[in-house]
Amino acid sequence: MRFTTMRWARCAWAVLGVSFLVLATAATAELESVAVGGEIRIRGNYWLNSFNSGSAPGLVANRVRWGAAPVTGRPMGDLFGDGRVRSHFDWSDDGNDYAVVEQRVRLCLRAEFTEDVAALIELDAFDMWGEDFRSNYVTGVDVAARSDDDIEVFQAYVDMCDVFGVPLRLRLGRQEIEWGDGWLLGANADFPEATGLSFDAIRATYSGDAFEMDAFLGKLAERSPLEQDGDTDLYGLRGMWHATDALDVDLFWLWLRDASSVADTDGPLVVEWMEDLVGVDDYECTNLHTIGLRLSGMAGAFDYDAKAAYQFGDAAHVGALFAPYTYGDDDAEYDAWAADLEAGYTFDAAWRPRWALGAAYVDGEDRRDLSFAEWANPFAPLLPGRASVSFNRLFTSVSYSPIIDEMGELSNFWSVRTGVRVTPTEKVEAGLDVAYFGVLEAFDSPISLRVGPVRVVTRTLVFWTQESGSDIGWQTHLWAKYRWTDDLVISAGWARLFTGDALEDGAFVDLNGLMYNGGTDDCDADYVYVQSTIRF
Repeated sequence: MRFTTMRWARCAWAVLGVSFLVLATAATAELESVAVGGEIRIRGNYWLNSFNSGSAPGLVANRVRWGAAPVTGRPMGDLFGDGRVRSHFDWSDDGNDYAVVEQRVRLCLRAEFTEDVAALIELDAFDMWGEDFRSNYVTGVDVAARSDDDIEVFQAYVDMCDVFGVPLRLRLGRQEIEWGDGWLLGANADFPEATGLSFDAIRATYSGDAFEMDAFLGKLAERSPLEQDGDTDLYGLRGMWHATDALDVDLFWLWLRDASSVADTDGPLVVEWMEDLVGVDDYECTNLHTIGLRLSGMAGAFDYDAKAAYQFGDAAHVGALFAPYTYGDDDAEYDAWAADLEAGYTFDAAWRPRWALGAAYVDGEDRRDLSFAEWANPFAPLLPGRASVSFNRLFTSVSYSPIIDEMGELSNFWSVRTGVRVTPTEKVEAGLDVAYFGVLEAFDSPISLRVGPVRVVTRTLVFWTQESGSDIGWQTHLWAKYRWTDDLVISAGWARLFTGDALEDGAFVDLNGLMYNGGTDDCDADYVYVQSTIRF
């Protein structure tokens, strides 16, 4: 395994070397033109009865829902290392609501050279209103604003087209990469509080009349010299074929390799030898492979978009989280499916109404139960855990809900949806969407008696559980856009989530199926937003 991946790494460096040779030959290109552009996006967000009150402005708190005692010995996938189960959500009207105004500013400069060479540099800053005000109105003291998180180099790359006299584009540097509609690989630009996403990568794109091939090698984390082979890398290969207007075929493969070291213990040599002997604490690299297919197109007034993906490979970094006592699951593997289908029909009538029907399935796993035999086993603290590995949404730009999937991290769920969109004028567009969400693998929660927001539980018979609900609930989303000019767009919307028993009971659907989403009540939740975007 290590030898194979190291050969891949050497190939990557070889490609990098060739790329810089090509770049050196283009160094004699002369500057022809320079263009400056950018974007200012301001968005006000208000969530009602949704998130826990944060410990600081612009933050959501993680509150304990189950203490360590009622889940002792159960493989929970503890993200915080203290054995307790937390949630971002409260589904209650008792605490504070969450309201922030976000602003993202992008400034881009693109230089065109001769010899089919171009360079782009884009800076961006993402802030919440009120973060950097420079004055204390009580004392009148004005101080420098905190600026360590203000301006970032979001993109900086060199483009070389028609490399070697063929329709091949080579792009080197930090860049956005969005495949298709960004279902699994996107720029993360359309969520509430979306900061954007770019990759340090080498990318090659070969374009033909009716097809395109795209490949890239990206560096997500560099850990040299701390580890000899400990980087996190992302590789991608995609082929697109435009068969007809009614059929576009998109086939892709993504490989995420995380070679950072994972260990349950770091003891004396004799302890490590004994662990090897019994087969625990023996983690390999995480190798997450995702293969997928997308079919889309239009036939008259009918349009459709169908996507499916399968994930497989070693899940070491997820398995290490499932350590009920000492050892995690060093045999954890990805083995999950995801699919999304939407079909729409646009009526030839006033306001051009489009009606759509869709569904989504994102595979999940919940093996967090504990049998009586496992609970009574005196050797349980020496045994490895049992991981629950759900589908990883990777770097998606798709959000199924601004309330329960506000950052595109919802997994272990299924959904059906419908909606209608109308265009009363060339400048105005509006719509109403309705969706239902359900849990695929429900959580076996400890037996408890609920008294208001407090759960009274048994601290000894932790194998005694009850299956939580699987009904997340219904969501409506009413929205409108007004295109003031070609460059300025104003949009607003209101989403309401009618909560089901799965939100009061809680399930592991958040953060790619690794975090609980239970609250302290079952109040319906709302999300309201207003946004303005201007590009120049």
